[in-house]
Formats: sequence, C-alpha cells, structure tokens
Amino acid sequence: MSSWALVTGGAQGIGYACAEALKADGHSIILADVNAEGVAAAAEALGDGTLAKVCDMGDADAVLAMFDEIEAEQGPVSVLVNNAGIAAAGDFLDYDLATFDTVLGINLRGVFVATQRAAKAMVANGIEGAIVNMSSINAQLAIPAIPAYCASKGGVMQLTKVAALALAKHNIRVNAVGPGSIDTAMMAAVNANPEAFKTAMSRTPLGRPGTAKEIGDTVAFLASSKASYITGETIYVDGGRLGLNYTV
Repeated sequence: MSSWALVTGGAQGIGYACAEALKADGHSIILADVNAEGVAAAAEALGDGTLAKVCDMGDADAVLAMFDEIEAEQGPVSVLVNNAGIAAAGDFLDYDLATFDTVLGINLRGVFVATQRAAKAMVANGIEGAIVNMSSINAQLAIPAIPAYCASKGGVMQLTKVAALALAKHNIRVNAVGPGSIDTAMMAAVNANPEAFKTAMSRTPLGRPGTAKEIGDTVAFLASSKASYITGETIYVDGGRLGLNYTV
C-alpha cells in the first residue's frame, strides 16, 4: 500500500517544495490548494500519480469533505503537511476584524481541523503517522503590521505542542517548521526593494534568504523515521534570525 502524504497550500512555493521532498522520500503525494488551476498544474508537474484537491482550508466542512474523499479513494494519509496560510497587512488600530478572522480561520483553525481529522483516521487505522505544521519566526518575533499572521503562527506553535502530547500514545508525531526570510512569492516585494532587502538580510546572520527547498527538506526530515524521537517541536529554518538580539 502506498504511503500517502497530503500537503495543503501545495500549488506553489514552500508547499510544492515540501511535496517534492516527500516524493523523493517515496511518498505518494496529494496536493490541496484553493487555486484550482494552480494545484492541477502542480500535480501534473510533480507527476507519478500526484493527486490534486481543491480545498479552502478556512472552510471546515470543505476540509472534512476532502479527507472523506481521500480516504474513500486512496485510504488514510500517513503524513499531513499543514502548509496553507495567508498574511494580511494593516495598521493595528484600524485592523479589520473580518480580516483577522479570515487569517486565523485558514492559518490556525484550518490547521486544527485538518490535524484532528487526519489523526482520527491514523488512530483508527493503526497508522504511526507524522504531522508537520508550517509556523514562522513570527510565532516569536512580532511585526506590528501583520497582527493576525503573528497571532496565528504563535497559535500554530502551541497547537503543535498540544497535538504532539495528545497523540504521543498513538505514536503519531506532530512538529512544526518556522521559516525565516524565504525566497518565495511572499518575499518578492522585499527582493524588489534594495533597502528593504538590505534590512531583511541585516537581520539574518547567514546573510541570504532561505530557499523553498530548504524548508521542504526540513519538513521531509520531520516526517521521516530519521526524526522518530522528535515531537512537539518547532524547528526554525531562519538563517540564525532568532538568535540575533538586535534589529537594524
């Protein structure tokens, strides 16, 4: 039986890189994304029977229905990567509550719904699975302009610990990855602004952005037997950013 790995937000960037790394480790891949055309193209590009599912991770009913469909057709997943997420900037005093709820709904509530649903199937089928959540250095380092994002990623960090403790007796491991400045579409505006790029790199001891592949490789490690005694942790892939005690 194939070992299926489900990667949310898998149409591009970090999600796609996670899928590539998991595929290289021998998993069959299911990509989920709200972007129907993008996820279909990504699945075709990855090849080898990669499946594409269209799902809004902020819609709990849609998430549950996706798992039902996957389990009816392929069986339960043994690896879940909760990568889907959004950021919405705004002034704190004027930040819109609906926007705050939307960000939390995808970035945190969606992670809980998917984690709980995947874990139920793992337990029911005796699968000693792995769940990897995408947090951020902003789980610990706050940026005033993205309050909902920072709050959601801090929540992911703590939810990861909670789920790891709850599922340890079933030998299901739950960890998170916290990227720093990664060269993806989300960083395009910074890359295009020399001063902004210089500032970002001044806060990164290794002096360069990370790559999506470096995040994907870390996710694949945490999902593998090489990380068999690691659970409840957030691994920060940030070029040393969290160790820096000043900003420029």
